[in-house]
Amino acid sequence: MSAIPEHPMDDFPVRNLTFDVNNVEYQDPLWSRTLPEFSMFVNALGVHVPYFERYLVKSLSKAKPYIQDDKLRKDVSAIIGQEAHHARNFVDVNRWLSERYPEVKRLDNEAKQYFTKHAKEDDLKKMLGFTAGYETFTFLGGMIILDNYEKWFADSDPTMRAIWMWHQVEEVEHGSVAFDVYQALYGVDEWYRKYMVSLALMHIASETIRTYLHMSRVEGWWRNPLKGLKKLTFCMTMLGRFVRSALPVFKKGYHPRNHPFVTSEQNEIQVAWRRFHSGGGDVLEIDKNKMAEIMAK
Repeated sequence: MSAIPEHPMDDFPVRNLTFDVNNVEYQDPLWSRTLPEFSMFVNALGVHVPYFERYLVKSLSKAKPYIQDDKLRKDVSAIIGQEAHHARNFVDVNRWLSERYPEVKRLDNEAKQYFTKHAKEDDLKKMLGFTAGYETFTFLGGMIILDNYEKWFADSDPTMRAIWMWHQVEEVEHGSVAFDVYQALYGVDEWYRKYMVSLALMHIASETIRTYLHMSRVEGWWRNPLKGLKKLTFCMTMLGRFVRSALPVFKKGYHPRNHPFVTSEQNEIQVAWRRFHSGGGDVLEIDKNKMAEIMAK
């Protein structure tokens, strides 16, 4: 049995994993039979994500020469590696989703253009501020999703379950790095960081809602307006949970390592997944039997 760090944000590795969306059962984008709205929400949330992740890579790569702390420089290298693998896999997911949802190709391209443009035009402070703000919600979203595994993943496709578990575990692992880099270079300007948290939330919410609306129209959920509104409620409720979970971020002395989500008790799925993978376990597809094996370690 391989040891893992006591705190999820300590000594996290780069895992070179490639998932094959061609293996998704029935090629169904509503891959969570437990709650199809959850499938749609994370699908919609994920469409612009790979291009933010590439923006993050450029942001932290530019900042790295100015970082004095050796441990933080090591963590920056690790988050760059993790996010590069995330981006590659989620570009493939987007390509797969576009076969079902015709507007995804356009939305994907718009996200690519948006982040490419800003990576060229934004100064380093803005890049790091936005990256730290955005990473606030990928970290918190990771914890929310893992904490609700039974509600949302219990009966779900093995490949998509595996992709999102891997992604959420790693988002928690590197959840403090962008924050630490901003603090190291611009920490005296605390209000700017908090402003960028709000800006990042608005961007995430707007991109997710418009993609969710398109996907729900394709699925026919709006043929009955009441059904459409009911399905949309899940999306809005999730974004509301993001907001509530982010409230500690605005308090004086906040640090991601001290957020209640990671200080009360580590999520047992996150701990088990990390231990299983570090021990050589295959995490590219996770069905019910594999999940039982992971949790038994």
